[in-house]
Amino acid sequence: MDVRSWQLPFRVGATSYSIEDDLLGNARFLAGQVQDMQLVLFDLPGGPGNLPDATTVAALAALGARQALSYTVHLIDDLAGTPHAPLSPSLRSARSLIERTRPLAPWAWVGHLDGRTIGQQGADDLEKERWQQQMVAAVVQVCRWAGSGERLAIENLEGYPVEFVAPVVAQAAAARCVDVGHLWLDGHDPLPSLRSAWPWLRVVHLHGVVDDPTEPHRDHCSLAHTDPAQVDRVVQFLLAQNYRGLLTLEVFGENDFKSSLHALHASIDRCREEKRWGDR
Repeated sequence: MDVRSWQLPFRVGATSYSIEDDLLGNARFLAGQVQDMQLVLFDLPGGPGNLPDATTVAALAALGARQALSYTVHLIDDLAGTPHAPLSPSLRSARSLIERTRPLAPWAWVGHLDGRTIGQQGADDLEKERWQQQMVAAVVQVCRWAGSGERLAIENLEGYPVEFVAPVVAQAAAARCVDVGHLWLDGHDPLPSLRSAWPWLRVVHLHGVVDDPTEPHRDHCSLAHTDPAQVDRVVQFLLAQNYRGLLTLEVFGENDFKSSLHALHASIDRCREEKRWGDR
């Protein structure tokens, strides 16, 4: 199954943990099936990591050019602090990773905002304003390193207010990554978030949520676990709006990738069939 044959206005991608292999192995596996691979990276202090070296980056770039496969890169650390010297560890990490992966010409670098100190109840208005000013300055700096605001897509996280990142993104002229699975996990309808993020929307993350009394409440599982009607609402919105960005199936493992791809394909077919009936 190759998403290129679906004739969608938007791109469809998957993660670099779709099979048990390294980054290049995953890229080879995905190249004939999707249009983008999100590099999910880690670099534990004193421990393991999977940051690509220059040789791997060059090989990924060459494969992407041959196979029409683009890349997104997920920043490792949540962005925090100010862009002024000395840089916060998270900004140093972002700058280093952007420079390391720049030869891939990523569709976007995707990042989170570190809002742990003010995202929950208890922070007063002055603390929130100070945090927002610092985050705007930091995001503006990372946008400069990325080359433009549209290349840095700020993602919403579970457990925070729905529009938590919106004021920072708007002021910093960055892009948005709306993670639909995180919204489902928190019990939110994703359509209002997709609408409000539309002027800045570059990436959508889609993944299933397990809500079963016999299992822990979790996300980043196969899209097949989600009510097809809920998937259809998202797909129908993206098709109706002629979305031109990227939709990433943010799942991990071959079974979840394949079943998610089939669930997405089935949703697209249902939405198109409904439109054909509606046009009669």
